[in-house]
Amino acid sequence: MHQASSSPQADFANTDFNRKPWSELTRDDLVSNFRAVRAATESLTRGLSAEDQNLQSMTETSPVKWHRAHTSWFFETFLLNPFANGYREFEPEYAYLFNSYYNGVGRQFPRDQRGLISRPGITEIAAYRQHIDDHMLALIEGCSGEALQEIRQLVVLGLNHEQQHQELIVTDLKHGFSVNPLCPRWIEPEPRPTTMERAGELNWHEYAGGIRHIGTSDRNGFCFDNEMPAHRVFVDDFRLADRPVTCGEFMRFMDDGGYREPGLWLADGWNWVREKDIRAPAYWIERDGRWLLYTVSGLREIDPDETLVHVSFYEACAYAQWCGRRLPTEAEWEVAATDQPPIGHFADAGRFHPGRAGTGNGLKQLYGDVWEWTATCYASYPGFKPAAGAIGEYNGKFMANQIVLRGGSCATPAGHIRPTYRNFFYPGDRWQFSGIRLADGP
Repeated sequence: MHQASSSPQADFANTDFNRKPWSELTRDDLVSNFRAVRAATESLTRGLSAEDQNLQSMTETSPVKWHRAHTSWFFETFLLNPFANGYREFEPEYAYLFNSYYNGVGRQFPRDQRGLISRPGITEIAAYRQHIDDHMLALIEGCSGEALQEIRQLVVLGLNHEQQHQELIVTDLKHGFSVNPLCPRWIEPEPRPTTMERAGELNWHEYAGGIRHIGTSDRNGFCFDNEMPAHRVFVDDFRLADRPVTCGEFMRFMDDGGYREPGLWLADGWNWVREKDIRAPAYWIERDGRWLLYTVSGLREIDPDETLVHVSFYEACAYAQWCGRRLPTEAEWEVAATDQPPIGHFADAGRFHPGRAGTGNGLKQLYGDVWEWTATCYASYPGFKPAAGAIGEYNGKFMANQIVLRGGSCATPAGHIRPTYRNFFYPGDRWQFSGIRLADGP
């Protein structure tokens, strides 16, 4: 089994720009947080070869090198070009190579061919990032008063955008490594404890129905536009499981023929199972009658008490149906999460794998470990208005045919998540760190 050359030690926790009101973010705050976020991205690439950084294993993923360049392109396009006097682009052709989907600012190189961009190489991309860093720091440090106010929100948006791509670096590289029969390690495995507490039975937390508020209209702190505005929703009485589903619990679904029983599946889900010959969650490998799991630390036996990860919305729905339960709506999830601090197992742990099932009282693992599928289709909130210009393409254009996930994962940077945060993916996607929390009622 190919060994890891080194493990990334990104300091994802050294940021506070999402915890302060806009009015309290000073120029020094922006400088220090810009440095921290950009450095965290680079630390993720430590030990990765040029070949590693150019992997693209499917259309939905992108090479590490592309992520590093695209996040730089974002600052160049939306801050340096319009606000930095006399700024000259590092390489004008990068505007085409590293634009993701912003039609308002120009054409994009085909997404499914990003892995064919062998040049510029990682040395040139590093120089590009340094060029952007130098000019961004000069822009921030040279601003004050109204000028600082004008760029502040875009800087913080760019930092949150880069944190999203830090997570994508982890998920996309893991998928790229997973197709290699050598099962390469990116991170050295941690020693497993000799004694481990077993996962207990699911407990249920009850919530009274009524009119509630979800989303946010607080413009003093950062949020993405799809979290706005705050609005009223009605929820019935419901119950929420105290923890996500474990691998062992899902194995029982598999052993009971869950992947062979059409009555458990949505019609699209059953078509997906048959067309792709799905028999287990992503990264599960059957050898000699036993299931193994591919992780960023290599291949190992599945721990039945660890949190299930890398399942699609279709699998989550089928499992819930098999249990006689359901998935929570995003409103129910947010009602339960509102009073819970966003503390959990995030990317700052450096393991990029969910932990074992939480024990003890109260809701566990609501934040971190795995993104939790909800039963809610991704759409705009009542009164949603995208931002003017190309920046308005950030979220609004994707509000169709996708499903909302909540809570963050073991690959989400610490400090990036909050109760109102809405992630979204297509129902068949499962290369993300996605899992299941069950709901019940009314």
